[in-house]
Amino acid sequence: MGFFDFMTEEIAIDLGTANTLIIHNDKVVVDEPSIVSINVRTEEVIAIGTKARQMRGKAHKGIETIRPLKDGVIADFQSAEQMIRGFIKMINRKKSIFPTQLKMVICIPSGITEVEKRAVMDSAEHAGAKEVWLIHEPMAAAIGIGIDVLEPMGNMVIDIGGGTTEIAVISLGGIVTDKSIKVAGDEFTDNIKNYMKTRYNIAVGDNMAEKIKINVGSAMTELEDPPPNFPVHGRDLMNGIPKEVIVTYKEIANSLNNSIEQIESAIMNALFNTPAELSADIYNTGLYLTGGGSMLRGLDKRIALKTKLPVYVAEDPLRAVARGTGIALKNTDNYSFLIQ
Repeated sequence: MGFFDFMTEEIAIDLGTANTLIIHNDKVVVDEPSIVSINVRTEEVIAIGTKARQMRGKAHKGIETIRPLKDGVIADFQSAEQMIRGFIKMINRKKSIFPTQLKMVICIPSGITEVEKRAVMDSAEHAGAKEVWLIHEPMAAAIGIGIDVLEPMGNMVIDIGGGTTEIAVISLGGIVTDKSIKVAGDEFTDNIKNYMKTRYNIAVGDNMAEKIKINVGSAMTELEDPPPNFPVHGRDLMNGIPKEVIVTYKEIANSLNNSIEQIESAIMNALFNTPAELSADIYNTGLYLTGGGSMLRGLDKRIALKTKLPVYVAEDPLRAVARGTGIALKNTDNYSFLIQ
């Protein structure tokens, strides 16, 4: 332990399109939606996280709700910086007579550009970080579910987040084959909103579409343990009157079919480009699903039918990437794949 270590605080950030998680002292201390509410006139931040999400779709013209990240990368630099600052303030940091410095490890999509990497690092530095490391999401997910990424063994991880689906074959501390597509949880939500509009002539907001996805979302039209039908409330597009309709999981499965086919296609493409020796390993180890999208009913079985390989959903898949980022935070000296 270095003499000045007491002046450094370490945090790991899973900066996601839908949710941001922060790990401090081995605990998840922040788990909030990646949303910011801003006063349009003064450009001041009114709320972040859960409070900002509650305002989404319900605010007057003086308040704007922004999601600073789109497709896994920062789309609004200023809002992202303010959001990160706000989340860091939520942490119960140690009090010291000396100013403490922040060391951060932040996860990023594998398909990110150099410009987008720089945007993440700049946002972190402006939010107070003195030392910033980046880790690719599939690598963080693999570490988070207990895979020894430094071993000469091929493992395929599929992380289905809010903005992107990250598919990677990992071996010897590196990503051998990767595929990143902008089809994930947000796309599922848009599919549901479009379906409600075309099938029932009813407009639903993001929050209601999210509830539909959670309650009756499915990747297959036949489930062994189907969820009960779900009442949906929205605005009738013909007369503007609030309306209720009842939807089934089979309907939602059909509305999500095209998006899931794109994910299946990306998985098959990644498998096709995997070296033979690593393919042999994957045949034995199977595929690992992480991220919130992996919790969609029947998705693991559908991918297993498509690939003819065993598919495993990680325990607590929503936090797998954050856990892996937290472990990487402790091993910045040993993990050469971290980006600085």
